[in-house]
Parts: sequence; C-alpha cells; structure tokens
Amino acid sequence: MLPYDVIIVGAGIAGCSLAHALASTSREKPLRIALLERSLDEPDRIVGELIQPGGVMAMQKLGLEDCLENIDSIPVHGYCVAEKEKTVHIPYPDSFRGRSFHHGKFIMNLRSAAKKAKGVEVIEATVNDLIESEDSRRVIGVVATKKNGSESERVSLHAHLVVVADGCFSNFRTRVLGSRACTPVTKSYFVGVVLKDATLPYQYHGTVCLTESAGPVLLYQIGTHDTRMLVDVKAPVPSDLKAHILNNIVPQLPSALHISATDAIQEGSIRKMPNSFLPSVRQGDEFRAKKGVFLIGDAWNMRHPLTGGGMTVAFNDVVIIRDKLSQVQDFSRWDEISEGLQQWHWDRKPLASTVNIPERRVIRLMKTSEVLRTGCFKYFERGGECVNGPVSLLAATIQSPATLFYHFFCVAFYSIWVMFTHPHLVRDPGGKSRLHTAKFHRISLLDLQVLCRVLGSGCRVRTSAMV
Repeated sequence: MLPYDVIIVGAGIAGCSLAHALASTSREKPLRIALLERSLDEPDRIVGELIQPGGVMAMQKLGLEDCLENIDSIPVHGYCVAEKEKTVHIPYPDSFRGRSFHHGKFIMNLRSAAKKAKGVEVIEATVNDLIESEDSRRVIGVVATKKNGSESERVSLHAHLVVVADGCFSNFRTRVLGSRACTPVTKSYFVGVVLKDATLPYQYHGTVCLTESAGPVLLYQIGTHDTRMLVDVKAPVPSDLKAHILNNIVPQLPSALHISATDAIQEGSIRKMPNSFLPSVRQGDEFRAKKGVFLIGDAWNMRHPLTGGGMTVAFNDVVIIRDKLSQVQDFSRWDEISEGLQQWHWDRKPLASTVNIPERRVIRLMKTSEVLRTGCFKYFERGGECVNGPVSLLAATIQSPATLFYHFFCVAFYSIWVMFTHPHLVRDPGGKSRLHTAKFHRISLLDLQVLCRVLGSGCRVRTSAMV
C-alpha cells in the first residue's frame, strides 16, 4: 500500500486550496495527502494580491473564505479607469465585492487551513524529480530533499496521484506534458512598488491608469496604509527603471498620486515579475498524457495579471476538479481520474475564456492602439450596460464568451465612431503635433490601418472565444 493517496507539489494558491478541498470531501475513508513546499516561510511577491468577486465566491464554495480575514485585507468595490485627471467609475454590480491583501499573509492563511484539514501532511521539501513505474511509466511519486533542522535528507515519497502546482516557473511542466508543453510567452513585465497612504480617485477600488506610448498602470490597496502600484513595462526592460518610471510614467498619473508615487520609487525597492501567457493544454488523454500526474494553477495556465483574474481561475479550477475527483473512490484507478480531467478541461472554459481572452487581446491593443484606448474610455463613460456588462466579465460573476464578444465589438465600433467624430493629436512628417479628425470621405492611410486593426482584433477575440 502506498503511503499517500495524493502528493501535491507546491503550497501556493492552487496547491493549498486543492489539498483542503480534497481532504474536505466526504468519503468512506479519508484521503492521505502530502503537500510539499520548498520553503514554508512567508512569501514576498508583487502579484496574487487582488481577487475578483468570482474568486471570492469560489473560496466560499471551498470553505476557505475565512482565509481573507485577519490579514488587513481591503474590500474591492470595483474599478476606476483614469486618463490623467479624467476618471470613469466602474463599480461592481449588485453587492459583489472582491478583496485585496498582502500576498504572503494570504498564503500563510491558506497553508494554515490546509494543515488543519484531516489527512493533510505539510512537508517542507524541494521536489527534485518524479518517480515513474518501470513497467507502466506511470508517475507513482516524487524524489525530494527534505529539510530536517539545519540538515537535509533525500527521500522518496509514493502516491497513487501526483499533482504539480509549482507555479509560473514550473520545473515539471515539460516532464508532464511532453511535446505538447508550451513555453510561456513574456512580452512585458510588471514593475511594482508600494505607496504609503496614497490617495486613489475612488477608495476601495482598483485604479487602471491609461498612458501614452506605454502600458497601463494598476493601483490597489493591499493594506490600511499600503497601496500597490504595478507598471506594465514592455520587454526589454529599461536599464534605469527608476528614471523611466519617474520621467515617463508618474507625470501621466492623476496628480494626487504624484508625491506618493515619486517617494515610493525613490525610497523603496523596485520589484519586477514577468507578465506571461500560457495556454492550457488538455490533460488526462489516455494516449498522449503521462499517467498518474497532472498540472494545475500557473504551472498549467497563465494570463496577464492586469485584471486580477489568476487566483479567480485557480480557485474555480479547484472547485471543478474537487467535484470530478469526489466521484473517484480509488485514486489508483487512472482511467476514472483521466475521465474527470478531460471533463474539467471543458467545464472550466466559460469562466477561463472570459478571463484569459481580455487579458491577452484587449491589453495588447490598449498598449498599441490610441484609437481603441480612447474609444474604450468613452464607452465606459456612457454608463449603464456599457459598464455593467464588461465589469461583470471582469469580476467573473458571469461566465459568457458571447457577452465578451458582444462588448468587445461594441467597443471596437464605438472606437471607430469616436475616431471620426472627435479630434485627436497626430504628428506631421516634420514631427509637429496637430489636432486631426478623420473624415468618412477622406480616410487617410493611417486611419485605414487603425480601422483594420480594430476590426481585426474583434475577429481574433471572437475566434478565441469559440476555442
């Protein structure tokens, strides 16, 4: 008999919540679960700090909502989009609320919940390799270096099922998926600092600042006195980040943020994390997948973190996979687990696609198309369903690729209308700026290029939503 039913590699968002979820499932015989993490010290990261209302709802389904308490977390009532001094208020509909917090404190609460779950053993160890059966090539455990005081020992742990949740820099992604494994694509970085006692345009709201010739800037409170500022910086990252942010980004923020942002950049430490995209790959396929193991969390699927959808997708994945595995009484039966994994891949699509697609397509266009950026801002200014629909998708309170497709095309066509009815600055061949309004009977090559780009982006979003 194997010592464990399940080994989970990584005690982060996905790993901790999955350990708790599997242990909390009603069974004739409780599962024996090993949760391995290379360091159980409080992590210090600049992402994984804001969870959307849809993620909070998933945590409630998992019985983990208490993990949001006693960590100085901040309620999130919606968003504000700012373009210098102009702002648009985008509140969450009804009574939905998100939360923001220090990532490390939240993780420690999740680990505490996992430790308290019946049958879960949390082990501080670095996983070095996967163990495969010599005859079936099925994964039956892991080789790990376990901490034992000041010394360490190499141990082999065996289980019927191994779940890899070791994050965005996964060491086992290729090992598990083989030739189907995708390499994460990184086209920009989030550069983060913490502002002290900053004044946001709307309290308890995330703030997205639109900038010219640069990526968006995201701000949200993570504590009573702390506000995270994340600046999207295109790769390659400038050699002098401080000078870049101070000279090119801070002047484009609302004036109330200038002093606190400048102080944070000059006095605090600047951190950066890659903004990576990684499409999910179908798992559990009997003919192509490695048996006895699967990936979850950022090890399997990633998107741009601007709209805070990563944790929401992860918790929703755990809810679905818990329900699928609850029907499996014997985890040595890979055929039953495989069937659940394949169902999970399709059951997650409605929410995952409405979170992943905007963060891939829209963000890219917001950084490259001034027309779409302006049109999106003015679309939100209309209020009503022009706000309620998009923010419900953002909040993950509705799961509808069709609604995403509808609103993206509304923004695209409205942006074109704005282009023809509102003057905007353009540069002459000599480098001088002037106000320009496109005319229907006199469309310039530039206007035509923008028109094709905006319409083409809508078609790509529609195609992605159908996959």
